[in-house]
Amino acid sequence: MNESLNQIGEREILNRLKRFMPIGQIEDDTAQISPQGKNILVNTDVLVEDVHFSDQTTSPEDAGWRAITTNLSDLASSGVEEILGITVGMIAPANTPWSWVEGVYTGIDKALTKFGGKVIGGDCSSGNQKVLAITAIGTVGKLRLHRSEAMDGDLLVASGPHGLSRLGLALLKKEPLMTNKPLSERLKAAAIEAHKRPKPPLEALTELMACKPTKVPWRAAATDSSDGLLNAVENLCISSQCQAELDLASLPREKNWPLGSNWDEWCLSGGEDFELILSIPPLWAKALIKAFPSSKIIGLIKSGPPKLSWNDGQEIKQSKINEFKHF
Repeated sequence: MNESLNQIGEREILNRLKRFMPIGQIEDDTAQISPQGKNILVNTDVLVEDVHFSDQTTSPEDAGWRAITTNLSDLASSGVEEILGITVGMIAPANTPWSWVEGVYTGIDKALTKFGGKVIGGDCSSGNQKVLAITAIGTVGKLRLHRSEAMDGDLLVASGPHGLSRLGLALLKKEPLMTNKPLSERLKAAAIEAHKRPKPPLEALTELMACKPTKVPWRAAATDSSDGLLNAVENLCISSQCQAELDLASLPREKNWPLGSNWDEWCLSGGEDFELILSIPPLWAKALIKAFPSSKIIGLIKSGPPKLSWNDGQEIKQSKINEFKHF
């Protein structure tokens, strides 16, 4: 028999969740961390059922994994050095099966085992809809990344391909695909994996730090592309009060990505790609491309009031059809 949460009760729920945390971690209402005098990064993300995940496309374990990826991607785009831990706020209807909660925490545990950090606390409550609110805590590394540090002459770099997660969602939902040629099995598998088990760009951050040319200063601008590539570049421009010029031919497409405006739209605005979008000096950008082959130079930064354009001068305006909206 698969027990429901209202049958188990809060005390037993917490008792069962203790196995995902260090011994004694949630005996009190607070969690203690010891950063050894380092600066701390804190990030919170909320994942809501039928907005960010659903039973149709996301297993409980995948939901837990994705909840971690979302937060760690934000920490990576801020220059995290060490992930200290996370707290989990969970809301679920009282008749939710315990197996769903256990699956979510199993996904969380697997993601943290791979990328670093531990569950150090949280809270749970009943509600009409499943919600996961994750707060991640980490230390700042040598390179503190901000959106506001882009400068005229920088090159724009994407740490990996875009559009895969959106394609994966379409495949899982069996949406019609506008292409004359069948997709390769490799591309379909990569897309589904990218949607169900995305990876935060921690490896890209490590390579960025390691490959910096000696003569280049420790100055870079960054954000992640969880809400889409264009949204990320636009955020850099607004925060840095600059313009971006993108090269349509150099979009960060996956190998064998189909051609067509709708496929470009998924690449530009599909969302949930969790890659770093960087504005860095040219020498550093070229060094990163060599050190991290999945990365790609996609454009450049120019002075002027915030605006996005193609390299032929045509202004880029985001399509409102595929743009992700939180509200």
